Amino acid sequence: MFLGTDKGGWIYSSQRPRHEVRLPNYYIMNAPLSERDVALLSGTEGGNPEALFNVDVEVLKRIMQAGNAAVEQGIEGLDAATRWEVRNPTESEWRCAEAEFGLGLEKKQIEILADAVNSNYRGAMMDGRPRRFEGIGPMALHRAAIETHPSKEGITALSSVPLDRPIGGVVARLVIAPIREGPEKKVPVAADMAANIRMELICTLLLGVIPSFAIPVLRGMGDYAFTGWANLLFGGLCAGFVTGAFWRPRRPTIAFDDVESKTP
Repeated sequence: MFLGTDKGGWIYSSQRPRHEVRLPNYYIMNAPLSERDVALLSGTEGGNPEALFNVDVEVLKRIMQAGNAAVEQGIEGLDAATRWEVRNPTESEWRCAEAEFGLGLEKKQIEILADAVNSNYRGAMMDGRPRRFEGIGPMALHRAAIETHPSKEGITALSSVPLDRPIGGVVARLVIAPIREGPEKKVPVAADMAANIRMELICTLLLGVIPSFAIPVLRGMGDYAFTGWANLLFGGLCAGFVTGAFWRPRRPTIAFDDVESKTP
């Protein structure tokens, strides 16, 4: 499967680069945890099977600890030769399952993921393992989340939620996934800066500067192309800059086999 977009406009910068992700077999809940699910997993009685579990961080941690303890003891149907873990899904696991059979997330809902919050897909894991937070600051206490449109079905966006306090209105589900061991494969952190600068210069010249000078000439005001060159140049640069927000040539897609594995 592929995550991200290859659209070149600046407004899509947080969704780039488009990259291939290869996932092992894993198990995922087909709907978010309900209050009844949490009661059963925590060994207590009660819980409304119709009401969704609004994330309480400490309760969620206890559920995962209990699930991982059960996995270590052995669960029927799981490959005993594989090391498994219980956690929230990563974005790639969530989107793969959503594309395959749907995950029951309704309008105006937010679901927590296992990934840390990041500004784009640079450094994202290409084997579906949870993405770590690489930095310092308060965002280390946040996690990525899938947020659905408040009124339109099937439209989602990548969001974030804090994990330092109980969160109302945020739901969760669990996966049983194999622990990815060995060298990790990540989207390259560094982009081709020289190629990007060349593309910006070419697009600004073709879409902004040249039309800015050509228009007065074509309208019979060729003298202004010389006397008002400073205004035309400034206007062309502005026009080229504005077009960059919405359109630029598509960026390359990063294939799984094009990236070398590295030891964490």
